[in-house]
Amino acid sequence: MEYTQLGRTGLKVSRLVLGTMNFGPQTDEPTSHAIMDAALDAGLNFMDTANVYGQTAGKGRTEEIIGSWFAQGGGRRDRTVLATKMYGDMGADGAAWPNHDKLSAVNIRRAVDASLRRLGTEYIDVYQFHHVDRATPFDEIWQAIDVLIQQGKILYAGSSNFPGFKIAQANEAAARRGMVGLVSEQCHYNLYERRAEMEVIPAAREYGLGVIPWSPLAGGLLGGVLGQEAQGGRRAGGRTADALTDPAVRARVQAYEDLLDKHGLAPGETALAWLLSRPGVTGPIIGPRTPEQLTGALRALELELSEEVLAGLDEIFPGPGPAPEAFAW
Repeated sequence: MEYTQLGRTGLKVSRLVLGTMNFGPQTDEPTSHAIMDAALDAGLNFMDTANVYGQTAGKGRTEEIIGSWFAQGGGRRDRTVLATKMYGDMGADGAAWPNHDKLSAVNIRRAVDASLRRLGTEYIDVYQFHHVDRATPFDEIWQAIDVLIQQGKILYAGSSNFPGFKIAQANEAAARRGMVGLVSEQCHYNLYERRAEMEVIPAAREYGLGVIPWSPLAGGLLGGVLGQEAQGGRRAGGRTADALTDPAVRARVQAYEDLLDKHGLAPGETALAWLLSRPGVTGPIIGPRTPEQLTGALRALELELSEEVLAGLDEIFPGPGPAPEAFAW
């Protein structure tokens, strides 16, 4: 396993991040435990979750599954860099209630204590804001985070789905308070969706944040979906199927699969390897539903893409270009 620093911190994390959103809704507890054991055995030490994960199994269920895995001992917690997120409403009845969501000081305090109970741990390594809260000033947010750090409940703070200017605002506010500020940004980034290259990733690199891309396979578009269909395998569903109804999208995905077939490359592994080659990227989040899917994702760490393949990928999925040149002179 290859490791890198998380942004400008001294924290060493694996180049792949184990995403756990499927644990509970799609993957039962024993299989979830098996996946986490296999990940740790492979040296993958960075695991990501969120307080709202669990969906149909119930909000918080995913954190509970991770907590029951930690409870088995064997050094599981000590060897894991644990990241979780907060922002969404955690009301049991599903109805929003004042001060039970977003990034107010009162909700940050409530949310972290609830996550610690579900996770069965005394601290969270990277506590992430799941979304921007436009109503709460960063001075209030950082005051709450500073208290949690002093209490030993969290070690670092990170963001998710922040635009570039919010990353700048957050870290400038933290600097005024003498705090470290954000150390990571978890953003939507893959070959198909490259808008983060314009502002988000440059801001993250400027302020020393590690970039953690989510949805690295674009919801399945980059996982070889057309080839699977042609061979009578699993057909695309949901948003992936909807996207493929657009002839232009389908043509690009077909060109992508044709290019990789020419070079003997697997689509899913290639999409991950491409992200691993991008400047500023700490590691993409993988979300295996089975141990076999984890094994496939790990192969991306050994894959080095040639200049010819990289050029071909850029031709099929061109990036937006840098700011401001992409929209000005």
